[in-house]
Amino acid sequence: IPMRRLGEPEEVAKAIYFLCTDQSSYVNGAELHINGGQHV
Repeated sequence: IPMRRLGEPEEVAKAIYFLCTDQSSYVNGAELHINGGQHV
């Protein structure tokens, strides 16, 4: 279900930051769709 609003730059930045940290060390080959549910 779409979130009915445009995303904020900070929301995208948080996802990018997460991928740059050690917390994402187990993530590989994944696509993150940071679009508020617009992509199915």
